[in-house]
Amino acid sequence: MFEKLSFVEERYEELSRRISDPEVIADHDVWQKLCKEHSDITPIVEKYREYKQNKDTLDEATEMLREGGLEKEFREMLDDEIKSSKENIERISEELKILLLPKDPNDDKNVIVEIRGGAGGDEAALFAADLFRMYSMYAESKRWKTEVLSSNETGIGGYKEISFQITGAGAYSRLKFESGVHRVQRIPETESGGRIHTSTVTVAIMPEAEEVDVEINPDDLQIDTYRSSGAGGQHVNKTESAIRITHIPTGLVITCQDERSQHKNRESAMKMLRSRLYQMKEEEQAAAVAADRKSQVGTGDRSERIRTYNYPQGRVTDHRIGLTLYKIEQIMNGDLDEIIDALIASDQSEKLKNEA
Repeated sequence: MFEKLSFVEERYEELSRRISDPEVIADHDVWQKLCKEHSDITPIVEKYREYKQNKDTLDEATEMLREGGLEKEFREMLDDEIKSSKENIERISEELKILLLPKDPNDDKNVIVEIRGGAGGDEAALFAADLFRMYSMYAESKRWKTEVLSSNETGIGGYKEISFQITGAGAYSRLKFESGVHRVQRIPETESGGRIHTSTVTVAIMPEAEEVDVEINPDDLQIDTYRSSGAGGQHVNKTESAIRITHIPTGLVITCQDERSQHKNRESAMKMLRSRLYQMKEEEQAAAVAADRKSQVGTGDRSERIRTYNYPQGRVTDHRIGLTLYKIEQIMNGDLDEIIDALIASDQSEKLKNEA
């Protein structure tokens, strides 16, 4: 590990020199690429230097004790330094192992979220709206931007389905473990008998794909326009602004009608199509990986029941890591960090086992 860290530090020094070179700065694309690499390895180098500093302190204190002839108070101070340095070295070593894990290339990407009501009819659609609000509030707490791309509303304030984009640094790294089936147990507002119903909603988290990530042949697309339906006044009845894109090779169909502009709807539909195709490619690659190399925390299985929200008991349980929190109100208001941090820690722990 330390041989690798030494190499990373040398690379860091080289990059520091190059990004300050006027000739490199003049080539914006190259300079930007080098700055990105420099930024990515900075946390590793800073932690490695912290490790070396503690190692030097430990060696110096140990050597001074070995020489002897010291007053009692000074010996006690050196003992404290040795103990503290050993604890720091152990902690930093574990942190370095995590920093050196292969990074998910999608972690820095924006995300496209699809939420679909499952079993439970109107109640599932209402919970889909609750989850949309939860993720929107979480995004707001991170100062990320949320933009609805497509939605299919019910008459009582729910969503049969809704697709939206979250734009912000590290959005995918924080939200990628949210894919799967979310189950809710509560008494519906429309239920007079007070019985607890169980409904399900499916969440899919996809990294936003750039044009360079997925090549789409225009000849593979069938693009249809039609009049928007639903609320919106006379405008939606007169203008064929809604877009339906069919990707012929895969059979994927994307519809978008939320915007009044046909151009905007087409742009949103293409964004969703690229991300779905990119996710399909990622899933194919993941399926080729040996089972013992996979993380216990899934990131893409839409059929996996991952979490239960039990309103009568005020609890939220993530079934993948056995975490139960009795703070459902805070979680539904976007306080997701405790769950997300636990999922990331579990994923890192599993990857460390595989690296061993």
